[in-house]
Amino acid sequence: MLVCKKINNNVAVCRDGNGRERIAFGKGIGFPPTPYELTDLNKIDRTFYNVSGQYLPLLNDIPGDVIEFTADQMDEVIGSLPYETSPNLTLTLADHLAFAMERAKKGIYVQMPPVYELEQSYPLEVKLGRRFVAALERQFRCTLPKGEVQGVAMHFINARNAPAQGAEPAPDIEQQYETILEQTTEIIEREMGITVKRSSFNYARFATHLQYLLKRMFEQTPIDTENVQMYRSIREEYPEVAACVDKIGEYYRDTWHAALTEEEKLYLIMHTNRVCAQETL
Repeated sequence: MLVCKKINNNVAVCRDGNGRERIAFGKGIGFPPTPYELTDLNKIDRTFYNVSGQYLPLLNDIPGDVIEFTADQMDEVIGSLPYETSPNLTLTLADHLAFAMERAKKGIYVQMPPVYELEQSYPLEVKLGRRFVAALERQFRCTLPKGEVQGVAMHFINARNAPAQGAEPAPDIEQQYETILEQTTEIIEREMGITVKRSSFNYARFATHLQYLLKRMFEQTPIDTENVQMYRSIREEYPEVAACVDKIGEYYRDTWHAALTEEEKLYLIMHTNRVCAQETL
């Protein structure tokens, strides 16, 4: 197997004997100068095919034990779902879980609408989400809000490559998603004085979270925080980002007749700040 590009000492982009690109995990495989031929395939612990290049920075951004945990759990999930999923799912879900644990450590608890509402249409995904979160809490000795079951289930649903049996058609607003995403991005660029690299992973992550936010907002099922004081503290800590999010809220109200609650603003401030921080490094 040809090791083409180092991501870090234990992860590399490789090509197998058929010329197919894959991401390989193995202790020390990224250490030698690349490219080189890896003859001892026993050094490879796990591989992922067809991962989009924009998600590769995740491999340096997410703790390795979270990626390993997610990959192990996904082995069982993929065998249980009646449809194929995106090859990017393991990495995007690992990123979601790592961020959820980070929020929990900081005492930022975001409660989503009752999971039974999602369970009516996607009982299997919710069942797998419950199992996933329970396993994560056992392994990492943490406690996540109950709503994270819904967050994990939504990752399964949104990552399907074929319609799930019995799935409901997407709301009309989803047809407008690209327009709303672009307009939101332009507001961030104007208000924060930055240029957002739309091909970057950080932008892809932001776009994914915005998609979830818009779905909740237009279905009028907003998240609700357990501590309103946290929203005020975040506004004080990041006043420029908070002002930018206020402008985004005005755009949603004036153009789409949809309200962005304080709880959703808290969530959006956090994700907008991540995009801005990376773009100004």
